[in-house]
Amino acid sequence: MADTREDLIGKYKARLEAEFGQKYEPKASASGSSISANYVDFKKELLPGHYTLYERLCGVGERFLKIKPDSKSAALLQEHIDICHLSVTPAGVYSFAILALLVSVMSLSIVFFVLFQSLFLIIFAIIIGITVMSGLMKLPEFFANSWRMKASNQMVQSVFYVATYMRHTSNLELAIRFASDHLSPPLSLDLMKVLWDVETNKYESIRESLDVYLESWRKWNPEFIESFHLIEGSLMESSDERRLQMVDKALNVMLEETYEKMLRYAHELKGPITMLYMLGIILPILGLVILPLVASFLTKDVSPSKVALYIALFYNVTMPIGLYYLGKVTLSKRPTGYGDTDISEENPEMKKFRNVTFKLGSHEAIISPLFVSLAVLLVLLSAGLSPLLMRMVIDEASFAQEPRLPVIGLKLLDYRKGEAGGLSGPFGIGAALLSLLIPLAIGLSVGIYYRIKTSRVIKIRENTRRLEDEFASALFQLGNRLGDGLPAEIAFAKVAAVTKGSVTGEFFETVSDNVSKRGMGLQQAIFDEKRGALVFFPSTLIESTMKVLIESSRKGPLIASQALINVSEYIKQIHRVNERLKDLMADIISDMKQQIGMLAPAIAGIVVGITSMIVTILGRLSDIQQAMKTSGTGQKIPLEGLDGLFGQGIPTYYFQIVVGLYIVEIVYILTILANGIENGADRLAEKHSLGQNMIRSVVIYVVISLIVIVLFNSLASVITDSLLTDQIAAGAS
Repeated sequence: MADTREDLIGKYKARLEAEFGQKYEPKASASGSSISANYVDFKKELLPGHYTLYERLCGVGERFLKIKPDSKSAALLQEHIDICHLSVTPAGVYSFAILALLVSVMSLSIVFFVLFQSLFLIIFAIIIGITVMSGLMKLPEFFANSWRMKASNQMVQSVFYVATYMRHTSNLELAIRFASDHLSPPLSLDLMKVLWDVETNKYESIRESLDVYLESWRKWNPEFIESFHLIEGSLMESSDERRLQMVDKALNVMLEETYEKMLRYAHELKGPITMLYMLGIILPILGLVILPLVASFLTKDVSPSKVALYIALFYNVTMPIGLYYLGKVTLSKRPTGYGDTDISEENPEMKKFRNVTFKLGSHEAIISPLFVSLAVLLVLLSAGLSPLLMRMVIDEASFAQEPRLPVIGLKLLDYRKGEAGGLSGPFGIGAALLSLLIPLAIGLSVGIYYRIKTSRVIKIRENTRRLEDEFASALFQLGNRLGDGLPAEIAFAKVAAVTKGSVTGEFFETVSDNVSKRGMGLQQAIFDEKRGALVFFPSTLIESTMKVLIESSRKGPLIASQALINVSEYIKQIHRVNERLKDLMADIISDMKQQIGMLAPAIAGIVVGITSMIVTILGRLSDIQQAMKTSGTGQKIPLEGLDGLFGQGIPTYYFQIVVGLYIVEIVYILTILANGIENGADRLAEKHSLGQNMIRSVVIYVVISLIVIVLFNSLASVITDSLLTDQIAAGAS
């Protein structure tokens, strides 16, 4: 039988090893079966760190289990893996997911059994394990959707950069390189990959490499493919006028299709948002109203702390995970948008603005926001946990005697003798008020961290955004000055004088001063790393426009003038469509911001106050009944028919912690969802919104809860004290 291809390769490998005395490792072939080591290094630098960790874990799972999915699932997984450039296999994904199931179920079951001896918690551990397994199996899809959303946010900009470059230089490869230089990951990585595939001879031409890449977007962004095909078609036009028309048409197609898809998305979004609002806020909080009564039945046979744990597992684990998944599904359907990037990630000089800076004499002290938030967390958390810490020093022997008649008034801790012995509680209003410090600690620490990290950077970006909004008209004026035959250096001074007092005027004045006072050339005046105008106005849009100016000015002032006028028109079109997109989302976003900022914290605070009152009344009635039984006075026992029906109930201390943590989680999830709908994958805006919403929402919740708890408990105390006084008077008579 003739040797197969693999047999021949094996023979030649063995021969090479025998001749050279070392193992033969083939390098990248001319056909490009593997990309160059430089691209691998480039990918490692740009891919997020959790991708690398996930790749390693999948490798571990594949070494231990080697479980392969069916062919259909494997093909779908491979598609997601290719989109986000993960170095894993479908078998590795499945193997790691099943390994995580086994590890999580075994470890959680052991912990729950040792600590609580509860069959329910062991079943819950199995449910958690199955959830983790299914989530890990879908993680490549999650990464791919996140990658697509980030890339989709940059598609308008990518077409803008390519069209801008193609207007003055009809070279597709240089245009794609120009776009990749001014975009941030992930789309810059995709375009770099297109170029690398040509350089490593995987494809013969840039058009072939680009067409293969564009096919990966056919299911999600056909307008992106159509725009690039128009740009490719412009290369074949013999008439310069027809070529420019096709380039302009490419950007118009991208903008119009973006608006139409976002219009449909806005109409379809009302149903999922309403469902999230009902499932995430209304129904859970309404369920909390009757939960104290249900818990009072349950705590007759089960300790209050264990019932509180069951409630926490549902409200603080199961519900947030479900809502987060629904939110991510909703965001994954978001079409192409127009978003911003974190300028502190793009410009290393901006990273210093993410810290707290103190001036000590002539020196500056830089403190990370992480230390500030941790200090706030530890101080408030210690105070909030103080009732549990005080429990350790309380003498249980003092509770061995039969409980006496309750003291009229409000108590601080109010630990009670449990149904099965030991101490139960704390039930006091003082402990309930101290428990408010726990969600306050978590919410404030998270909010302060993000607020400090983004406040100064967001101001710089907002200032730059105002410049970009004004830039189109100023660019048109600059193009006209160049068209009049003025040198670019003088044209900048003329436009700076006309636009004086605006942000645009400051930019042009900076360029003019660098030229006239510091003797810089135009390119150095704009791009110098220390004194260039872009240092003070970091914007990829302005940077790319200035590069177009520098390159087109080499072909003459008239070419530069026409290039700038066309770029100004492009910017106006993008700004116009972006404003229309914001109008589409205005109603939905405003409703979500009201829910995050006021409605959810206020409703939860009132519910906690009502719950505290119910728990106080039930607890005091139980104490009164027990006291009347053991007093031997023969007095009539109030609610005697319900004797033994209720347990001690859940202490407000634990109940409030569950609700407070749920509010922190729901604010976090809704903030991410609202920002994703409005801005797409804009991490800087997301962090800034988290900083604002966490602080405001948690403070509102704590203040309302504090007021309602004090008022309602005072009312409950008056009611039960009046009942107790009547019973004492009746017994005396």
